[in-house]
Amino acid sequence: MSTQPERAGLEASRLITVLANELKPVPPPHELRFGQSMTDHMLFASHDPVTGWSAPEIKPYGPFTLEPNSSCFQYGTSAFEGMKAYVGPDGEPRLFRPEMNIARLARSAARLSLPPFNPDELLKLIKALVLIEKRWIPDGKGHSLYIRPMIVGTRPSIGLVTSHTALLWVMCAPTGPYLKGGSQALSLLAMRDTVRAWPGGTGEYKVASNYGPTIGPVQAAIDQGYDQTLWLLGDRITEAGVMNVFVVLKRDDGVDLLTPPLDGTILPGVTRDSILALAAAHPARMTLPELAPEMLLHPSERTFTMQDLQAWVAEGRLLEMFSVGTAVVVQPIGNIGYEGKDIALPTFEGGRGPIGKALYERLTDIQDGRFEWAGWSVRCED
Repeated sequence: MSTQPERAGLEASRLITVLANELKPVPPPHELRFGQSMTDHMLFASHDPVTGWSAPEIKPYGPFTLEPNSSCFQYGTSAFEGMKAYVGPDGEPRLFRPEMNIARLARSAARLSLPPFNPDELLKLIKALVLIEKRWIPDGKGHSLYIRPMIVGTRPSIGLVTSHTALLWVMCAPTGPYLKGGSQALSLLAMRDTVRAWPGGTGEYKVASNYGPTIGPVQAAIDQGYDQTLWLLGDRITEAGVMNVFVVLKRDDGVDLLTPPLDGTILPGVTRDSILALAAAHPARMTLPELAPEMLLHPSERTFTMQDLQAWVAEGRLLEMFSVGTAVVVQPIGNIGYEGKDIALPTFEGGRGPIGKALYERLTDIQDGRFEWAGWSVRCED
């Protein structure tokens, strides 16, 4: 009786490293544009339905070949992540809460019925890649090495079926501030007719099919003089561009810090989770920069609408509105176009308001390893 060989899992112990013979020059920090300068190497592994995962490779960055009828081209079986590496005060590279990104990638891959992988092993491999690409990590506030893990289905068939073959790779790009305006407040166009996600869909997953269809509406907003879109579901506020949204409201004993709940249409952002946790820790476990201990923050997940926002502005209750994400960290919002009119929101010299600035400063200090908190900053050499 024949027995099937056991399929291999993704294993960091099998890593094969082939370094580039010639290294590219690293652009100076002031010339960096998001995602345009790729580093010397990439991490690469493939999955076969019979043998399982191949030995992972770190090899020179470059193109590879896929069949034209691969499922990723036909049906968008593509999931990805966005995470960053930073230079710590000891000069060594660090990752920020990487286990959350990798767990989300695993969930996204499962939603697309792509082959599973061991998240712990992928983290070991990413650390190995970052250590090799250490010279590419720009130093300075607002600078980092952006890391893009991807997994795509490669089943060579036009048939709409599960892809048991896949490619997983990780590429890196040094980056400075994501937006040209730095911390300048964004102007958003609220979109009601075009939605980013809907109940029962894939909004809570980081899959490519969530992003491609947003390019046209975002360009339409830009053509009308706005920076980005504010995505609505009916009148409910969901996300801003590719970012989660927060509002700060006045109350008698401090401020409310509200963000839409994770109802399946909202991406569970790592920065979003971090903002909620840091706000909850102030002031009992930690005091946020430049905020008095008497300033109480009351973070919560709550649905709110454009009508709520208009009422809060009219009543003078809205103190700040900002978006958050891996690329921007914390970005203020100063204006929203809605039903042919602009709603002016509070703006501040320097961009961020006191709550947004305090959260930004604390979060970036943790990311850079200047403030230790809850094991969020993870050294690559450990």
